[in-house]
Amino acid sequence: MTRVAAVDCGTNSIRLLVADADPVTGELVDLDRRMTIVRLGQGVDRTGRLAPEALQRTFAACREYAGIIKEHGAERLRFVATSASRDAENRDEFVRGVLDILGVEPEVISGDQEAEFSFTGATKELAGRDHLPKPYLVVDIGGGSTEFVVGDDRVRAARSVDIGCVRMTERHLVRDGVVSDPPSKEQIAAMRADIEAALDLAEETVPLREARTLVGLAGSVTTVSAIAQELPEYDSAAIHHSRVSHDRVREITEWLLRSTHAERAAVPSMHPGRVDVIGAGALVLLSIMERIGAEEVVVSEHDILDGIAWSVA
Repeated sequence: MTRVAAVDCGTNSIRLLVADADPVTGELVDLDRRMTIVRLGQGVDRTGRLAPEALQRTFAACREYAGIIKEHGAERLRFVATSASRDAENRDEFVRGVLDILGVEPEVISGDQEAEFSFTGATKELAGRDHLPKPYLVVDIGGGSTEFVVGDDRVRAARSVDIGCVRMTERHLVRDGVVSDPPSKEQIAAMRADIEAALDLAEETVPLREARTLVGLAGSVTTVSAIAQELPEYDSAAIHHSRVSHDRVREITEWLLRSTHAERAAVPSMHPGRVDVIGAGALVLLSIMERIGAEEVVVSEHDILDGIAWSVA
């Protein structure tokens, strides 16, 4: 066993996994897995820069994670940063801050690398499950971007497009600095058109419709599963490998897009940091399912974070 630590810093959240990895058996045993909403991508789509308050929230989470990594005695650490820090003009400021706190330089990876990690994390434990036919389409709906990966035992094609839940919310659902509550039909239609155009782009290089099993990753998808199951609180064990039908995803998406902030916040499994962006994330998922004709989505709690851990091990 090798004790490793992996940090995934995305547009909306920063997550930590400390685990014991056995490359021989393919076993990854969690010691600590946690997530903090820091909204690093706040305003990036509009300004092209990481906001000072977003950087401070992210650095505060890094300091907390540094203590946990030290406590568990992880031998190796890899810090991967994704869409928001890829796009920002002042990403050097972000890199210096992380290096000072954690002692490692964050790797600002490409969308293709992000897709590879997501696929590995999501599918490594699905091998040998005959009831989940291959090829898989792994869809990682993040805050700034969504990754599409088609593969069986390995990646065949991958593409990252800029339709994350934070980016879509800020681009289409914000008026005068406030998220519409609820959004208008015109706002939703504009967002849907943007998503469809991005799916066209993804299909140029990824054969989305060849997939026989759709695997959905990240907070928008797991939250939709929690709502579908009417969980009294967020429960990773109940969510992991749950299945949500197309009809149920449509019902939930339509409700999220016509609900108020207070109604969404009252959902017991809803993380406070997702209340304003979950509608956009759910619409991305629904649009993908409609595009490929998926009857259901298999929801995975294991994703890019697990893929990063395996790359260290």
